Amino acid sequence: MRHSIRLLPGIAAVSAISALALSGCSGSGSGGDTGGGTGGGGGDGGGELTPVTLQLQWVAQAQFAGYYAALDQGYYEEEGLDVTIQESGTDTVPIDEIAAGAADYAISWVPKVLGSIEQGTNVTDVAQIFERSATTQISFKDKDITTAADLAGHTVGSWGFGNEWELFAGMQKAGVALGDITLVQQQFDMNAFLAGDIDAAQAMTYNEYAQVLETVNPDTGELYQPEDLNVIDWNEEGTAMLQDAIWADADRLAEEEEYQETTVAFIKASIKGWIFARDNPEEAADIVTAAGSTLGTSHQLWMTNEVNKLIWPSTSGGIGMIDEDAWAQTVEIAKSTENETGATIITDDPPETAYSNEYVEQALAELQEEGEDVIGEDFTPIEVTLNEGGN
Repeated sequence: MRHSIRLLPGIAAVSAISALALSGCSGSGSGGDTGGGTGGGGGDGGGELTPVTLQLQWVAQAQFAGYYAALDQGYYEEEGLDVTIQESGTDTVPIDEIAAGAADYAISWVPKVLGSIEQGTNVTDVAQIFERSATTQISFKDKDITTAADLAGHTVGSWGFGNEWELFAGMQKAGVALGDITLVQQQFDMNAFLAGDIDAAQAMTYNEYAQVLETVNPDTGELYQPEDLNVIDWNEEGTAMLQDAIWADADRLAEEEEYQETTVAFIKASIKGWIFARDNPEEAADIVTAAGSTLGTSHQLWMTNEVNKLIWPSTSGGIGMIDEDAWAQTVEIAKSTENETGATIITDDPPETAYSNEYVEQALAELQEEGEDVIGEDFTPIEVTLNEGGN
């Protein structure tokens, strides 16, 4: 069934402060809150648990498997925390939840938050969980689009809402102007791509790419295969930007010793959850499903596996460490890449408080002392067989 869309000459400029938190998170799921651990253990000290709310940037799915695993396995409780995982809706801006006091921590992409910081929101990236970008531009082989330079003359899809900047940066680096393509406001699915309305579509490795491979090719009667597609990887093109990070309230970090300690504990337990997801991907996928995700079984496992590839192995000294070069590249792209109106995400360098390795370094040190592998040098992805519809 064809999905009717309107071809646009450009995507309306959207400031990062108001951008929706829809970064590659278009998998289906149920909105709302996921109750946290209510616990009786009281952490190592056996006292009362500290209530903590984590704001996700989308609904329950394996993009957030480490946090759900940490909750399910009792890692937060072991650190003295009673964590509630709060899902997002289409109009939720995670960082705004911290600013409003509705969340203690939030998961969001770095470029999205840089715009919020420049507008006055005082938050700090305290753990960069995804080391690599999952954003790609995919096309069918017959379009012969293998690099950003090849996008010229084609119909190119983008979700917008702050997800377009790696694409725009890659095009600008390759000398392709926005006027050289027909830019399409892509919906958060692959219907227009599969219908032939988009030549090169935006797709996250852990979600939309899989949606194509879960679809029957009408020419063969079998599911589409990776060899049917070309993929532009922004990591390889040199315009990748940092994505999922744990953000904390910078004012509270500066003023509250208890919040500082809670931040270390929260990062530590979350990383332990991601280690669990690395070592037990099938069980981690099941945990997310049990938490309320409506994604199909094979799609959920695919997502868990692909997200693990974004984290492991760590080349920055341990999961969550913020690499200065990757941060600088993200900031430079945010300052220099223009949309069709000439606007950029930010106009000046962010303040020094925009990121800190202080808390993640302490968390990693404690985990290593306890014998945890925070590098994952021997990580090997599993083989996942996708089924039609992701079931």
